[in-house]
Amino acid sequence: MAYERLLATGDVEELAAALTEPGQPLWARELVAFRLGVAGDRRAFEALVLLLNHRDPQRCASAAYALARLDDPRTARAAAALATNELRVAYALHPVRLLVELRAPEAVPALITTLRRRLRPHDPYRRVALACVEGLGALGDVRAREVLTDALAHPALAQAAAGALKRLPGPRAPRE
Repeated sequence: MAYERLLATGDVEELAAALTEPGQPLWARELVAFRLGVAGDRRAFEALVLLLNHRDPQRCASAAYALARLDDPRTARAAAALATNELRVAYALHPVRLLVELRAPEAVPALITTLRRRLRPHDPYRRVALACVEGLGALGDVRAREVLTDALAHPALAQAAAGALKRLPGPRAPRE
C-alpha cells in the first residue's frame, strides 16, 4: 500500500488489514500502527510494543506517543517489562518515559528497579538513569526516596535527584 494511501485513509479496517498484510515494509507497519494507536484501536498494541523497543529512537518515541493514547491496560505492563530488561537497557529511555506518562501502578516499582541498576559504577546508560530520576520525582511516590537518595552520590544525577526528593511528600532531602 502506498504511503499517501495509508496516510489519507480514515478507514480503520483498511489500516488494520495493512498492519497484518504480508510483505509490508517497516515504515508502512509503523505508520499504520501509529494511526491505529492514536485512534484507540487496540489491534495496534503488539506492533507498537515492538516499535517501543526498536533501536531507532524516533520509532520508539512515536510508538510511546501512540501507546499513551491507546488506552490499553496491557501497555503499562509491557512498558515496565521493557524498562527493566537488562538485555535491552540501551532502548529503555522511551519505555521509562511512557511509564511516567501513564502513571500506572507498575511505574514506580519499574523505575526504582531500573534506576537502582543504573547506579552501578561506570554505567553507560545515564540518560535512562536521569529519566528514571525525573520520572520518580514527577510521580512523587515515597517508595522512591531510598533510590533517589542513593542517586545523590552520582554527579550526573545529583541535581535531578535533589529536585525529585523535594517533590516527594514527607521529610525533605538533606540541604546541598
